[in-house]
Amino acid sequence: MPYNIFLSPDILVVRFGSIGDILLTTPLLRAIRTKWPGARVTFLTKRQYVSLVSDNPNVTEVFGIAPQDTVRGIASQVRTVKYTHMLDLQGGLRTVPLRLMARGPWYGFSHRRVARELLIRFKHNGYHEHVPVPERYFEAASDLNLEVDGGPPEFFINPSAEDKTAAWLARAGVGTKRPLVAIAPGATHATKRWPVQHWIKLVRQIANTGADVVALGGPGDSAMGAEIAARGGTHVASAAGDLSLQETGAVLKRAAALICGDTGVMHMATGVGIPVVAMFGPTVRQFGFFPYNAHASVVERNLECRPCSRHGSDACPLQHHLCMREIQPDMVFATLSRTLAT
Repeated sequence: MPYNIFLSPDILVVRFGSIGDILLTTPLLRAIRTKWPGARVTFLTKRQYVSLVSDNPNVTEVFGIAPQDTVRGIASQVRTVKYTHMLDLQGGLRTVPLRLMARGPWYGFSHRRVARELLIRFKHNGYHEHVPVPERYFEAASDLNLEVDGGPPEFFINPSAEDKTAAWLARAGVGTKRPLVAIAPGATHATKRWPVQHWIKLVRQIANTGADVVALGGPGDSAMGAEIAARGGTHVASAAGDLSLQETGAVLKRAAALICGDTGVMHMATGVGIPVVAMFGPTVRQFGFFPYNAHASVVERNLECRPCSRHGSDACPLQHHLCMREIQPDMVFATLSRTLAT
C-alpha cells in the first residue's frame, strides 16, 4: 500500500559494502529526496565506506559499523528510531540477525540468484529482462512511489579531499601540465585483473599521446600500481594505497577518463561524471553491474565459458583466463580514443 503523501518518511537504508554496491544505491537516494524532500534518510554501512555517502546531500546521517561492533549493539542503535521504512539493500544471511533483533517495516529486493546460478553453471540465460542493480534497489522502496530518473550514480567529494589530491598530484608530477588519464589495475579477485604486461603497454601508448597516467586503488593494489608506474615511463605515477576513498574520487574528477576492470573504482568514476572504459571478463551484463547510465564503454570477449563466477575468483576454472588475456591493449586504446572523441 503506498505511503501517505502527507507524511515525511523516516527511512533506514542498509548496505554494508562494498564500494560499487554502495554507490549504486545513490540513484535510489536521489529519487527518495526528489519525491520526499522532508524525509529523514539514515544510511547504515561499514565504517570504511562511510565517506562514500557522507557528503551526499540526499542522506541525512550515516552510521558506520566498526569491526568490533556486535549485531546486538547495532540493533539497539537502530531501535532508537521508529523508522517508517527499513530498506535492506544488502540481503542474504548478513542482515537476517539485524532484522530479527531490530523488528520493523523491513523491505528487500530480488537478487535474481536462481537466474544468476543458471547462467554461471549451465550458461542458460534465465533473466527475463535486464534490470541493473541500481534499479533492483527500487524494489525495496516500492511503497514510496518513486521514479527512476535515468541518471548515473553520484559520488560527492569534500573540498578538503580535493585540496589534498591537488597537492599529491603536484608532488607526483602528473596531471598538472598535461591531461590526466586514470587507471584502476587491481581487483579483489584475480580473474577480474588484466595482465600487468597489457597495462604497461597501454599506459605507454597513452603517455605517447601527451597525457599523464595515474594508477588508483587500495593497499592491495599498491604493488601492481608501483610496477606499472616504474615500467610505464616518466609520465606514469601510482597512487594505489596512498589515497582515501574521497581523495581517489577527487583524482577521478580531474581525469579525462578511467580505464578499469569490473571494480568499485569504475562506479566511483561514473559517480563523479567522467568517461569510463571497463573490461569485463568472468562477469557479465546480466548480473547488473555494468557502468550505469553513464558515458562508458565496455570491452569484453564473447566466450562460451563466460560467466564463470559471481564476483570473480582466485583462478580461472579452465586455467587459461582468456576472457581478460584476449583483451589486447590496442583494443582498449582504440576504445578509449572513441570514448573521448564523443
